Amino acid sequence: MKQIIGELHLNITSKQVEDSSALIQPENLGDSAFCRELGIKYPYLGGSMAKGISSVNLTIELGKAGMLGFFGAAGLPIEKVEESINQLMDSKVPFGINLIHSPNEPDLEAELAELYIRKGIRLLEASAFLTLTMPLVRYRLHGIHRTPDGKIITPNRIIAKVSREELAEKFFSPPPEKLLNNLLQQGHITTEQAELARLIPMAQEVTAEADSGGHTDNRPALALFPTIQSLAARMQKKNGYNMPLRVGLGGGIGTPTAAAAAFAMGAAWIMVGSVHQACLESGTCDTVRKMLAEAKQSDLSMAPAADMFEMGVTVQVLKRGTMFAMRATRLYELYRSCESINDITATEREKLEKTVFMAPLEQIWNQTRSFFLQRDSRQVERAERDPKHKMALVFRWYLGQTANWAKTGEPDRKIDYQIWCGPAIGAFNEWVKGTPLEDPANRGVAKVADAIMKGAAEISRSNIIRFYGGVSETPLQIQ
Repeated sequence: MKQIIGELHLNITSKQVEDSSALIQPENLGDSAFCRELGIKYPYLGGSMAKGISSVNLTIELGKAGMLGFFGAAGLPIEKVEESINQLMDSKVPFGINLIHSPNEPDLEAELAELYIRKGIRLLEASAFLTLTMPLVRYRLHGIHRTPDGKIITPNRIIAKVSREELAEKFFSPPPEKLLNNLLQQGHITTEQAELARLIPMAQEVTAEADSGGHTDNRPALALFPTIQSLAARMQKKNGYNMPLRVGLGGGIGTPTAAAAAFAMGAAWIMVGSVHQACLESGTCDTVRKMLAEAKQSDLSMAPAADMFEMGVTVQVLKRGTMFAMRATRLYELYRSCESINDITATEREKLEKTVFMAPLEQIWNQTRSFFLQRDSRQVERAERDPKHKMALVFRWYLGQTANWAKTGEPDRKIDYQIWCGPAIGAFNEWVKGTPLEDPANRGVAKVADAIMKGAAEISRSNIIRFYGGVSETPLQIQ
């Protein structure tokens, strides 16, 4: 551990050190009640990464280490999600699973929510939501009841990942009346359950998502977290819930210092994502792990998101070693300026077909059409009526494939890899320089998480001692 988190040299008595160490252990840094309720030891969550990059193995390893991981179900076939759920349930460790907002594929979002209900999944991470949806409310309210002593029990728990105050307020509020009425009419809930729903928040817990990988608003943690925390207190008072509203922090957390800062602000837990993608258990390839291990904080860029391409939503990705961000941005510019594929100039089209798609655009459309005929035939019907939608689907083919190429390590497409990550990866790489964790071959997720948490406890102890008049001769360093 000394080699990873360094050695503190303090001008204080050994008794003071012992007293401080006894009080501040990694498991005491966040909200202990939250940890007890989730059945974990440490207030450390692994955020979901789409396409199974936060894999079954990664999720299980975090669970074995007394932490909790969210399996990244977004972008996977429903059969693969169900298979992964079965593996996770067989492991007998605490875990959660992701539900991502899918405005272009609402049926898929609903199908996943129904799968989670059917499989008895009790913990869900809601990410990239722009508003509350019927499947999300349906999941939250399934099985809600009141015990004989009057306590409201909600078996299904949501931890929402948000970066905007208005969205956090929606999650901290009871389910919207319109959606409650729809669920009542469809027979998914009873009148009594609808009444109980008006007394609970959609999510008891919210992760304030600062500058993270993938979907992000690039919000600064020091401004975002206190705002969401204050909002939670206000919503608690306004609604008089019989359960505490809690706020954790994710985005930019890749070092003990960042973790300690989050806990010092009052975070009930921390959520780590980008750093985990470079770990051995992540569902990506060794080439990507190596690229991430060499990344600096400045090696990032924003690029169009495949799932919300037409809306202009962007994701944060690795820029170093790949041309994905530049090429994807060019596709969005063409989508904005052209009404159809036929409006693209001959020179531009030839360039796209040779360097980006590496095939004629009509061939790409035929592949895309076949895919959506199986997945959602309405997309094909719309594309055949609307040339601009057809163009969007063709362009989204590239955005979707680039993530697959990165995950599987397609050697001929390395220049097009789409690798979601935030600045935390650069901070982590700098922190572990000169230690065994510099080599991605040594980055087991439990080892990484343990180092971050123990380091955060060391820094917190050091700060307490400093605040009480002790002197730290040197800052925390890696040796």
